Amino acid sequence: MSINQATIKYADLATALRVTADAGVQSIGLWREPVAEVGLRDAAKLVADSGLRVSSLCRGGFFTAVEGPERRRSLDDNRAAIEETATLAAAGADGSAAVLVLVAGGLPAGSTDLRGARERMRDAIAELEPEARASGVTLALEALHPMYAADRAVLSTLGQALDLADQFPVASVGVVVDTFHLWWDPQVLDQIARAGASGRIVSFQVCDWVTPLPQDVLLARGMMGDGHIDFAALTHAVDAAGYRGDVEVEIFNQAIWDAEPASVVARTVRAFADNVPLSDAPAENPPR
Repeated sequence: MSINQATIKYADLATALRVTADAGVQSIGLWREPVAEVGLRDAAKLVADSGLRVSSLCRGGFFTAVEGPERRRSLDDNRAAIEETATLAAAGADGSAAVLVLVAGGLPAGSTDLRGARERMRDAIAELEPEARASGVTLALEALHPMYAADRAVLSTLGQALDLADQFPVASVGVVVDTFHLWWDPQVLDQIARAGASGRIVSFQVCDWVTPLPQDVLLARGMMGDGHIDFAALTHAVDAAGYRGDVEVEIFNQAIWDAEPASVVARTVRAFADNVPLSDAPAENPPR
């Protein structure tokens, strides 16, 4: 299990590393904002001193803008994220993964051109992929639930993510399997098998889908076991697909964020053990 830093959003980097390690969890998924608060060099030292693996860095992407200054700024920011990913993975313990999670971005303001936004997303990956490959970083395409298509991610299914990833080398472009975003898809088990056959799964993230949805649907994620997701079916599918990397718990939930970080991590460890049936095979970097 890996604690994605979003689950303990209000903890600074040092605190997040400490409470994760104190709970006996061996891996953490980092976010760029807490890293930026201390600077990349100091963040890398904190990670190295923690003894934890780094399972991913969140996040890059948001590159659906039309050509112009905004798009150039976004691509430059993603180049910085690639460098950060390589640095932090190198600082982590053995088995760390240089995986940069990418969220595509939604429609530009006033636009209804969904096809155009997806084409610009593809063009952005094509521009960034050689730089990621040169840095030893894998760009991880994350499909988000369709309710976020307008404002956060025009990539909505694992099948779409694989169609895009398959256009690029397997070492530098992969996909994220996130239970919250994909549990509803009738094709998800077939697409997980497809992803495994091509070695494209580079991150597996878990949390639950709870109802009723809050007013801010970004915060609709719940602790495993509190909602409607069949974790056994999805986890067995990912395991059968050959994924042996860390499994991140990533929860966006205001009540969980407001709780004390160490107690959240302890609760997460219990919920993970009760609901996510892992293989007995040892964790390792995903097969490439």
